[in-house]
Amino acid sequence: MGHLVLVTGAARSGKSEFAEWLAIQHKGIVTYIATARSNSQDPDWQARIERHRQRRPQSWQLEEVPLQLSASLERWSGPERCVLLDSLGTWVANGLEETEEDWGDRRDRWLQSARNFSGTCIVVAEETGWGVVPAYASGRLFRDRLGEVTRRLGAIADETYLIVAGRVLNLSQIAAPLPDIL
Repeated sequence: MGHLVLVTGAARSGKSEFAEWLAIQHKGIVTYIATARSNSQDPDWQARIERHRQRRPQSWQLEEVPLQLSASLERWSGPERCVLLDSLGTWVANGLEETEEDWGDRRDRWLQSARNFSGTCIVVAEETGWGVVPAYASGRLFRDRLGEVTRRLGAIADETYLIVAGRVLNLSQIAAPLPDIL
């Protein structure tokens, strides 16, 4: 089996940069899977995407995958491969209009693909829910779906890192997993 790494943290904490650093350490082929969709009507969003592009080494392959992550992971799987997926939150947001059943199917297929990936899979996920409960249904749905998929990913990850204020905490070394209470 491969090596599954979760890098999570708040906005602007440094999680993408740390995940990129981990991928740079990999000696094989690196594929960057971007879940963000370009939006020419939003200059700030385009600038964020461009900052990510400029940081990546030219040798990395790029695949833009707004929804079908499981198919992408299956395509890039291989022992010498490294996939950096950035980000899980954007992937969740891209499918917020899905029914609970469709979301559950897509989420479960992706988690199975991540578990079965035969190379190194580094996943960036935003932490949400550390503040107030969102006032709008779509905000609550996003927070709940992202929180659930991140929790499930953390349960199967070989390594989990929390990035806070530019500091890296290796949760795999300092924290115990949540007991299986369900």
